[in-house]
Amino acid sequence: MASIGKLFPSTLPIVIEPKFHIQTKIRATGNSSSMALSSSDSSSSSIGTNNGVSFVNGVKESSGDGNVRLVSKKINKKKQVGIAQDELEVLWDDGYGTVTVKDYLESAKDMIRVDGGPPRWFCPVDCGNPLQGSPLLLFLPGIDGVGLGLCLHHKTLGRVFEVRCLHIPVYDRTPFGELVSLVEDTVRLEHTLYPNKPIYLVGDSFGGCLALAVAARNPSIDLVLILVNPATSITKSQLQPIFPLLELVPDELHVALPYLLSFVMGDPIRMASVNIEKGLPPAQMLEQLSANLTSLLPCLSGLADIIPKETLLWKLKLLYSGASYANSRLHAVKAEVLVLASGKDNMLPSREEAQCLKKLLQNCTVRYFKDNSHTLLLEDGIHLLAVIKGTLKYRRSRNHDYISDYIPPSHSDFELLKQSFGSRQVISPVMLSTLDDGKIVRGLAGIPNQGPVLFVGYHMLMGLELMPLVEEFLSERKIMIRGMAHPIFFTLDSAFAMDESTIIDKVREFGSVPVTPNNLYRLLSSKSFTLLYPGGAREALHRKGEEYKLFWPDQPEFVRMAARFEATIVPFGVVGEDDIAQLVLDYDDIMKIPIVSDFIKDKNQDVMRLRGDAKGEIAKQDLYIPGILPKVPGRFYYLFGKPVETKGRKELLKDKESANELYTQIKEDIERTMSYLKEKRETDPYRGIIERTVYRTILAPTNDVPAFEP
Repeated sequence: MASIGKLFPSTLPIVIEPKFHIQTKIRATGNSSSMALSSSDSSSSSIGTNNGVSFVNGVKESSGDGNVRLVSKKINKKKQVGIAQDELEVLWDDGYGTVTVKDYLESAKDMIRVDGGPPRWFCPVDCGNPLQGSPLLLFLPGIDGVGLGLCLHHKTLGRVFEVRCLHIPVYDRTPFGELVSLVEDTVRLEHTLYPNKPIYLVGDSFGGCLALAVAARNPSIDLVLILVNPATSITKSQLQPIFPLLELVPDELHVALPYLLSFVMGDPIRMASVNIEKGLPPAQMLEQLSANLTSLLPCLSGLADIIPKETLLWKLKLLYSGASYANSRLHAVKAEVLVLASGKDNMLPSREEAQCLKKLLQNCTVRYFKDNSHTLLLEDGIHLLAVIKGTLKYRRSRNHDYISDYIPPSHSDFELLKQSFGSRQVISPVMLSTLDDGKIVRGLAGIPNQGPVLFVGYHMLMGLELMPLVEEFLSERKIMIRGMAHPIFFTLDSAFAMDESTIIDKVREFGSVPVTPNNLYRLLSSKSFTLLYPGGAREALHRKGEEYKLFWPDQPEFVRMAARFEATIVPFGVVGEDDIAQLVLDYDDIMKIPIVSDFIKDKNQDVMRLRGDAKGEIAKQDLYIPGILPKVPGRFYYLFGKPVETKGRKELLKDKESANELYTQIKEDIERTMSYLKEKRETDPYRGIIERTVYRTILAPTNDVPAFEP
């Protein structure tokens, strides 16, 4: 069972540096089966344990009117056992799949014991220590109020956020306005301490109403709202006709009601699939799924304890008041908002509501998950941090920084990438590299171990070579190549309606940055492995008959920058686009169609122009979507040339002729590698997908398929 965490009323200390005393006293009784709140005032501060939960004692005071007044009190900073890291390694272990919905239900049993306490914050133990400088993330729960709705994501989010979760006890009857004040007090306090850091509010269903209300009341605070199927549309719920009847359900039958609602709100199959390893044989996956369902379904009966009848009726009233409050103040929300909407939400019309919020809110992005239900965060295939990175919502200061806010992909991110694109199964890319002695070998042994490294090469049609390249470098060398991409990849949400997570999000998630001199400077200065396509959009959107032709500018743009940081330049060529697709409508063809040509001209007026001062073919940078016909997949072949050292070559910085000479040499190396690959692929017995499929079926289902001898 997953550890629940450190339980705090109102404002709590963070994992790395505790800053505040607790606001309401919690008493650990020493009896492992109980916990209670102290009713007496106290200024003591002690730590105890109970049911696997750590408690920190604190203070509550009574005001003259008899109401409890929450008080904040500073304490001295203490040395912590955990040490915050400065950065994460590539393919870091994010723990996804180690916690399941069954763990959520079992942990909830410890959280719902009657203690008479008010709503409070707790910090899950399994979140661990975040990176230094990580922003605060406050989780606002749905109708259950337990606060464990992020349990599948605790270990992942806990590495890059300081996570605190709101717990609303089962029998608590705090009205919506007071819940807003509780969250608001925490937000304002954190903002006072760290005015230049954003504060994240993740609102699940009812929690989305809370988050919007707090944002509307605090427009000057830098907030990032992540709303998961927000309950602002409760009045349009598909279950609306049933709600008035719930009061008439006899108490003895209510036990079955939350159990039935769990099937309406969630998808048991997706919940039970969280810890199943992807890529297993179908029979083995089915066996594991069956075992998970067998253990999960009996646990769902515990929902009756989490949401007893009186609590359910109260929470429905709270939902309506919260939705009304939030909807009446949407115009005042200035925060950055990300709405995650499920396509199979049987409780709320979440997709329609997401579109409404997108129109009503000033800065709103939507991502749509067509196969998921209302309990999105508890279902398989949803990696919340990956969504946050892919939508460029992660930042540690007021503005997103592509370099300092970069988070390398985790192991789960990489597995999801392989599932999404599966390049190894479809095109079986062949990776060749060149050793220092000039010998060409299979694999990436010729790639330098240390950065800064600058890869420059040919850009295939539509950038088809990019994802296989990234996947192979991560698989074989655990190297994350950070690509320099067209700025439109980072502004597309505002230019077009893009509601479904696409390859655009993957490009952002895996560390690409807008192609600018400053970003190239910063990547090389941080010793990154950087990918640059000098041919840019003109090369990736080439015309018919121009495949494998370089469209490089005349100026040695990257040579001097590489020399400045003594970076190693690795030229590479890649072939195979003509074995994957046929270009049938290029730019010249499309511009002959009146309506389409007007659309392209109009859209390109708003796009940042690269190489605006260039002349000739390289100046033709208009973006468009070519018409292509897919072919029976062939194979991609990559050849990374002999690394070019710039260390000690100071003449490249001052002597323009030397820089031009090296630039020309690199360009010619790439052209030679592509000629080599086109010739050698003719001798590859496994160039076709049929031959490769037969080989995998008979000989090596998981190993790389052979190719020609280099």
